[in-house]
Amino acid sequence: MNKYTKIGALAAMLSVVLGAFGAHMLKDRIDADALGVYQTGVQYHMFHAVGILLVALLIDRLASPKLAQWAARLLLIGIILFSGSLYALAISGVKVLGAITPIGGVAFIAGWICLAFAARPSHKK
Repeated sequence: MNKYTKIGALAAMLSVVLGAFGAHMLKDRIDADALGVYQTGVQYHMFHAVGILLVALLIDRLASPKLAQWAARLLLIGIILFSGSLYALAISGVKVLGAITPIGGVAFIAGWICLAFAARPSHKK
């Protein structure tokens, strides 16, 4: 098991825990809009945790394992910044936290781009 399998599995587990927390503990404590923001964070968290697991499965088969490692790192950074800021925004109501969210979105995009380039065959001989 490589470290990205562990990271991806832990990130996925945490998204389930946070989703359950939102569904059971927050639904009566925050308004519907804030709960929707929180649920968006959970969805993106899980999607990108699965992305990290995908990198873990493919890393040894890709043309550029180093780019694949960057893909996993960027997806994790995206989870922390994008989903983390949405969790904090939904719970606290502090709107300025929403300014962090797009940075996490850019990290997600960059991670997927890195994975695409990691899969690109090398033309070096």
